[in-house]
Amino acid sequence: MLSYIDLKPGTKFVLNGEPYVVLEYSFAKKQRQKPTVQTKIKNLITASVTERSFTQNDKIEEADIDTRDIRFLYSRNAEYWFCEADNQQERFNLEEDIVGKKGRFLKENSIVKAQVFDGKIIGIEVPIKVDLKVTEAPPAVRGNTAQGVTKTVVLETGTGINAPIFINEGDVLRVNTEKGEYVERVYKS
Repeated sequence: MLSYIDLKPGTKFVLNGEPYVVLEYSFAKKQRQKPTVQTKIKNLITASVTERSFTQNDKIEEADIDTRDIRFLYSRNAEYWFCEADNQQERFNLEEDIVGKKGRFLKENSIVKAQVFDGKIIGIEVPIKVDLKVTEAPPAVRGNTAQGVTKTVVLETGTGINAPIFINEGDVLRVNTEKGEYVERVYKS
């Protein structure tokens, strides 16, 4: 069991039978009142974010969330198909709401971590930075060289991101999957 003061950012716990993670935490003690902890928490299944106060009388169960390696195979019609990392015979799909926005940066045969709660996959952990090849890039316009000029390029996963105008088709880019942004060019074609 967790105490209310254990609810620091990143702590995972169970509330009403569902797993949550603490996003923000602040301790408050006013005169003649019991101390409380104000938190902003995120439901790991529905992804909804709420604010909640906890007191010293609250008993909080720590969430038992396991991780396991799974291999991404392909996506079609908002369904993402995976298999166990070491067994490609048993395939399963995950809905887009479980995979999240990071799914658009998944490359075929890449290994990701699945978050498992009560025997069910509730989310995946994609690396923060991934290297992806540019498949489409419009040419840079002559004279358009002011600082900070960007263009939209299409990556090998089919998603488009903004990148500097010097990026060409065939270049390999490092992309931040949390922000969905260009980080740097890794390889120049």
